[in-house]
Amino acid sequence: MVSDIGNCDGCFSCKRIILGMVLLCFVALLGVGGWFLQFASQAADGERTETATVIIPLGASVKEINAILADAGLVPNDVRFPILARYLGIAAKLQAGEFALHRGQTPQEILKELTSAKAIQHAITIREGLTIAQIAEVFAKDGWCDVDEFVRLAEDPLFIKSLGLEPRISLEGYLYPDTYYLTRKGQSTADLLRMQVRHFFEVWDAIKVPAPMDLTDYEVLILASMVEKETAKASERPLIAGVFLNRLKKGMRMQSDPTVMYGIEGFSGKLSRKDLRTPSPYNTYTIKRLPIAPISNPGKAALSAVLHPEESSFFYFVSKNDGSHYFSKSLREHNRAVYKYQRSKKEEK
Repeated sequence: MVSDIGNCDGCFSCKRIILGMVLLCFVALLGVGGWFLQFASQAADGERTETATVIIPLGASVKEINAILADAGLVPNDVRFPILARYLGIAAKLQAGEFALHRGQTPQEILKELTSAKAIQHAITIREGLTIAQIAEVFAKDGWCDVDEFVRLAEDPLFIKSLGLEPRISLEGYLYPDTYYLTRKGQSTADLLRMQVRHFFEVWDAIKVPAPMDLTDYEVLILASMVEKETAKASERPLIAGVFLNRLKKGMRMQSDPTVMYGIEGFSGKLSRKDLRTPSPYNTYTIKRLPIAPISNPGKAALSAVLHPEESSFFYFVSKNDGSHYFSKSLREHNRAVYKYQRSKKEEK
C-alpha cells in the first residue's frame, strides 16, 4: 500500500512538471508572438501620401532589401523582417527595380507593396540619324551604360552573330530611334542593344515591301541612313531617296557629304577638298556605289522614303540654308544653285 501511494505521488509530480513546462512554452510563444506582431504592425514615420524612392538590385537577398528600405526610412533594419517575409510567403516575390514606396506603412504593408508595385519608368529618346557612338552617349548620360562598352559590343562580331546579323561589321543602322521606357532592373548594355535591334525589325516587318531596283534589305537600310542624314524635312525624304536612286540607275556617284564625314574617324568641322578626294569605303565621291554600311540609324520615315521614293528627273540637290533643298536636273543648273546658295551663306557671315 505504501509503495503504491508513493508511485501515485511520483506520477502526480511528473504531471505537474510537464504542465509547468507546457505553460512556460506557451508563455514564451506568446511573448515571441507579441514581439513579432509588434514589429509587423508598427507603422514607420511619415504620411502615407508621401513616397520614398528605392532601388532594389536584381538578385538582392531579403536581408539586403531590408537594409535598403531601412536606409530610406521605410522600415526598421530588423532580424524579424526576413522572417516576416517568409511567414507571409512572399520572400521570393519581392521585385527588383526602382520603386516609389509609400511612407507611414507597417513592414507587412511595405512587403506586400513591393510585390505589386510598378517600377518607375524613365523615358529615353533616341533621335533619328544618330550614330552608334552618339546613341551610347545618350544612354550613358543617365547612367544606363558605359560609352566604350556600348560601342565595343555594337561592333563585336560574336555579339552581332548572336543577333543573327552576321556578317555585318557593326549594328549601325539597326539601333532603331524611338522613345524607350526603361526601368532600373539590372539591364545590361547587351539588353539595350537587343531592345533597339528587336524594335527595328518590328518596324521593318510592318513596312517592308519589294524595294525599287531590287535593292537588298541591307541596301535599303544603307540608303535610308543617307537620306536621314541629308534632310530633317519629312516632305523631302522621298524626293531625296528618288534622286539617289536616279544616280544609281545612271551609274553616277552618290556624292553625299555625310558619307564622307562618317568615314573620317573623329571628324569635326568642315569638309575640305582633300577629304572629298580621299578614298574610303564610305566616301561616295570616290566610289560608284553605296557605302559599305549604314552611316546612321534611320527612322521609319527614311526607311519608307526609300521603299516609296518620289519619282522625278532630278539628279542633284543643294541645301538652301533654311532646312530645305534646291533640286536640279542638270549639272549646270546645280552649279548655279550651289553658287547662289553658298554665296548667300558666305555673305551672311
